[in-house]
Amino acid sequence: MARRDFLNRPQSRTSAPRVSVLLPVRDAAARLPECLESLAAQSLREHEVVAIDDGSVDASREILESAAVRDPRLRVMNSPGRGLVAALNAAAREARAPLLARMDSDDVSAPERLLLQATRLDNEPETAILGCRVKLRGGMAEGLRRYVNWQNELLDHDAIARDAFVESPLVHPSVMLRSSTLSALGGYVDDAGPEDYDLWLRALSAGYRFGKLSEVLLEWRDHPGRLTRTDPRYAPERFFERKLAALQDGALARRPDVVIWGAGPIGKTWARALQARGHRVVAFVDVAPRRIGQTIHGAPCLTAEEAGTYRDALHLAAVGQAGGRARVRAEAARVGVADVIAIA
Repeated sequence: MARRDFLNRPQSRTSAPRVSVLLPVRDAAARLPECLESLAAQSLREHEVVAIDDGSVDASREILESAAVRDPRLRVMNSPGRGLVAALNAAAREARAPLLARMDSDDVSAPERLLLQATRLDNEPETAILGCRVKLRGGMAEGLRRYVNWQNELLDHDAIARDAFVESPLVHPSVMLRSSTLSALGGYVDDAGPEDYDLWLRALSAGYRFGKLSEVLLEWRDHPGRLTRTDPRYAPERFFERKLAALQDGALARRPDVVIWGAGPIGKTWARALQARGHRVVAFVDVAPRRIGQTIHGAPCLTAEEAGTYRDALHLAAVGQAGGRARVRAEAARVGVADVIAIA
């Protein structure tokens, strides 16, 4: 979608902000005040907050309007319960700044967040999308803690791109991106899947560069009502579908033959899905002696040395254990396979 089709911006005003914060809000009265206070306290004064009230039935709208009286940089708009993606796109169309920062109504930004991210993007014109490290607040699930620790270590473009098919390599409300980037990508897409992960994969496919600040600049709050826990668009199968679609549009289109490193449940699930869509799984690779020589879903299970003969195939690492991805990459490099895409 061309830029003029997506960003039908309002007429420019004087004193245009340097950063526009996109803040969708729905029934967030319990946590919204702290979020707004953290934005009002930003050291970067030249910003605006575009808050979209997405059909709240609690006191969220009153909280927003009261805060807007105290701080004219907060602009409150209405979206009649059309959902998160529509609210985000509406906020982006209203935004006046060349840089867009994401924020959720239950999170808290450090005072220097907007300044540090805007400065980095100003100094690095080649970087289009920039995250930061986050601190989990209230999270009790071990899996979520592991995810935060994992994504906090992906600090440059190569690391983010390398592991983009494992999970979302950026926490969405930690991100600042260029308005021109979001416009060129056609905005957020509402396809009943994770809108942020979809955007990252489309941006990578289009050649945009990512980065992440090493500072912890966002408190990412976990609670039972968080959308990633309650909305089916963030279910694991939705992420799986998005990964598969992106691979089909990209690497699989160039290399239809697939070698899967890991013959456990993850690898078998991927094999079934790929075969159902007409792709050829030519081999599995595993370290378990009992699996070597077996035929799994019609493909032989090989040693790493034997897998090295399939250098023209697409190699996927489907090993979810701690340290598994690094071990697969090291073994693949040892036998002459330089490019392995981690999918778990």
